[in-house]
Amino acid sequence: MRGGLKGMWDALLPADLFNLPIFIKFWLIPFMLVIEIFLLFIRCIALAMRLFANMMAGHIVIMSFLGLCIMFGLGAAILAFPMSVLFYGMEIFVSFLQAYIFILLSAIFIGHMYHPKH
Repeated sequence: MRGGLKGMWDALLPADLFNLPIFIKFWLIPFMLVIEIFLLFIRCIALAMRLFANMMAGHIVIMSFLGLCIMFGLGAAILAFPMSVLFYGMEIFVSFLQAYIFILLSAIFIGHMYHPKH
């Protein structure tokens, strides 16, 4: 298996696909190539959306608790402010967990490009 850009493009289509009859190859190869190229972009978009949604969710929860402090005054601030600090600590844990998952999924996707299953 070759590496680099040429090896990546060779890995998009399985080698067994080229042993098919000629009338099947003409419609199957372009169809599978389009699907594989589409999947390259979907993987990147899925990683970006996952990271963005998890970061945004933590900020929304913290801002909601701090908004309660502003809206309801001191009575709500007694409970809402410590809760926002607690959620801030949890958001730090989630950010480390998301960084780990992002790196793990990136490594899996890159590994699939260099070592296809055929």
